[in-house]
Amino acid sequence: MPIKNRFAETHADITAWRRHLHTIPELQFDLPQTAAFVEEKLRSFGITDITTGVAQSGIVAVIEGKTNASGRSIGLRADMDALPITEATGLEYASKTPGKMHACGHDGHTAILLGAAQYLAETRNFDGRAVLIFQPAEEGGGGGNVMVEEGLMERWSIDEVYGLHNMPGHPVGAFAIRSGPLLAAADEFDIIITGQGGHAAAPHEAIDTNLAAAHVVVALQSIAARNVDPIKNAVVSVCTLRSDTDSHNVLPQTVRLRGTVRTLDAGIRDLVQDRLEAVVTHTCAAHQCTADIAYARGYPITVNADANTAYAADVAENIAPGVDRDTPPIMAGEDFSYMLNQRPGAYIMLGNGDGPTVHHPMYNFNDDAIPAGCSWFAEMIETRLPA
Repeated sequence: MPIKNRFAETHADITAWRRHLHTIPELQFDLPQTAAFVEEKLRSFGITDITTGVAQSGIVAVIEGKTNASGRSIGLRADMDALPITEATGLEYASKTPGKMHACGHDGHTAILLGAAQYLAETRNFDGRAVLIFQPAEEGGGGGNVMVEEGLMERWSIDEVYGLHNMPGHPVGAFAIRSGPLLAAADEFDIIITGQGGHAAAPHEAIDTNLAAAHVVVALQSIAARNVDPIKNAVVSVCTLRSDTDSHNVLPQTVRLRGTVRTLDAGIRDLVQDRLEAVVTHTCAAHQCTADIAYARGYPITVNADANTAYAADVAENIAPGVDRDTPPIMAGEDFSYMLNQRPGAYIMLGNGDGPTVHHPMYNFNDDAIPAGCSWFAEMIETRLPA
């Protein structure tokens, strides 16, 4: 079961689709050009069971196998949205929209699933239904959750669900996966520290919010260092620190801190939230300030089911021997987690070779990974729904 010959034949076409998508990046749920392109391609493959407008701009397409004695349906998911980043690659197929860029490879994921769809529609060498999920708003919009809330699993009777993501720094076309937590829960916090503004030359007559904020930033690092089991993982990052003034001689009335918390364990997730709120409140009180804390839980932990991880790894091994079956967890978040919370399945990483990492203005999806990705999607259907 190596890379299928059909994908060697269609590689140039799929690459062209990917590069076209790269020129038209769109954000979150607002994907009119992207969704229209995906729908047009699916219809050109002879697929007629297509539902558009799922989660505003998502698409779900169904390919029937030659038989359906099993009565089973397997879901394959690709994300379609881009990022609010200005591209700096200088490629001939670079983004045509300033301030928007496919900097995470979702153009590659979408093209790979389209390539697999073309093959599955041609061959239909399986027993059951392949459900193709083209999802909007992975980058912060929670489109996966919206599709789930709109009844994705029930409406299309999905039994298992699988997805992939490109992985810079891993050999092109190689696979990496692990059972259990693969990607982290992604939470956010927004803290407003209030004191008493004043003249910088008379700090004793003010309550210095900058000093309080500096101590909060340092104190928050004690959570992972001193509260979390060293065997487990947690990240607390303050990403924004901004006062209400921009002056050399004014102590600000308020300072705002924003950041993210990443965890791979539900208990640690609760612990970090509790400690963050306590550390911020008491550190500010020690500096005579008050703190208004808004803590928002984001994407859940992406957890691969044991059996389905083994299925996914076995298929990958036959395509590209040497699968990393115990790859280290990644502290990035992924809203495919919502789908895995509803149905057993697995998420696998596809090597993208050397080069800038995702979310970088110089990132570019490596088209040489396309045949391996297409083969994996197609073989997951043919293996889990044998004819």
